[in-house]
Amino acid sequence: MKNTVYSVILLLVFQACTSASPANEKIPVPKPTRTKDLSKLQTAYFASGCFWCVEGIYEITKGVEEVVSGYAGGTEPNPTYELVSTGRTRHAETVKVYYDSTEISYEMLLKVFFNSHNPTTYNSQGPDTGPQYRSVIFYQNESERIQAENYIKQLLKDKVFPKIVTEVVPLTVFYEAEIYHQDYERNNPNNPYVQGVSIPRIEKYKAKTPELIKE
Repeated sequence: MKNTVYSVILLLVFQACTSASPANEKIPVPKPTRTKDLSKLQTAYFASGCFWCVEGIYEITKGVEEVVSGYAGGTEPNPTYELVSTGRTRHAETVKVYYDSTEISYEMLLKVFFNSHNPTTYNSQGPDTGPQYRSVIFYQNESERIQAENYIKQLLKDKVFPKIVTEVVPLTVFYEAEIYHQDYERNNPNNPYVQGVSIPRIEKYKAKTPELIKE
């Protein structure tokens, strides 16, 4: 009986990130409205698994003012969550991070990135598998590219990881995800995936880098 219950729970966790809402429920997807002035902030783009988790991680990081979930790295224009979830678009679930460079540097955002996921697994992160969950740093300029590549070289030199499969590629276009994905972890604390995967991952990050967590 115990094994049966465990199997059911595990199945719910695995399916939750690709089943955010009932199959027959049509969810409106208007563009999110924002009240913050983000025009003077810097931006950075990262992919490291389900964006519900990644958004929650950056949201609690000092110097980060806003995080937007979306898609990048593929060729399909204006992709939907359902289409990206097939793994055929080559888009990765990505977050756009708005940050104050006077409070946190791009290099520190790289630290957040590598301290909050496993960069050694190809096309997977935790229970999620497929190219949409791959590890990617999307750079916008040469400075970001050089910093990302040097950071990876240092991690390998220090033997922090046995290997790193993270892609370092130029950002071409970022598509904002449907509104119900924004702040998903915060707005859906009772979701099985959030409880079983997102929250434990966020708590692990908080324990690993307490100096970077907002008060």
